[in-house]
Amino acid sequence: MSTEATAEAVDMSAPVVRQIVTQLRAMDSYGTYDTWTDEKVIAPMILTKAQRREIPVVGDPDETTISRVKAYYNAIATLIEQECGLMAVPMINLSHEGFGRAIISIGKLIVVDKTLRDVHRFGFDSIEKLTEEVEKITTKALSFVTDHRDVAKL
Repeated sequence: MSTEATAEAVDMSAPVVRQIVTQLRAMDSYGTYDTWTDEKVIAPMILTKAQRREIPVVGDPDETTISRVKAYYNAIATLIEQECGLMAVPMINLSHEGFGRAIISIGKLIVVDKTLRDVHRFGFDSIEKLTEEVEKITTKALSFVTDHRDVAKL
């Protein structure tokens, strides 16, 4: 089963899916994605368990994988920003071995803080799992903003 087939079977109209596709296309400085369908652009974000098993446990992430991680957190920041009306800034720090941290801040408030491990194996079992994870992260972030709006406005 290919990743492309997995992505084609889902609804591509979910806001998170649209935003990740937008972010991936924005990072494509060579125009590679210009002729690709949205399904093909987002397909590498989906890794089945079988595909994950094929990836070595120890490995360094390539630039394409790193750009997918950045697109994912950029999309989350954009969705949070759209909901709360305050600028959300993603910051990603990765070692060459694929370990690091992703943070999204709004003003002086850290609303997302995620430790990254094994980035070379970054992906989700399905678009539904990706959507669920993003909704969980954004809901929690928005509750932080609601509870600490004065800090977020700094």
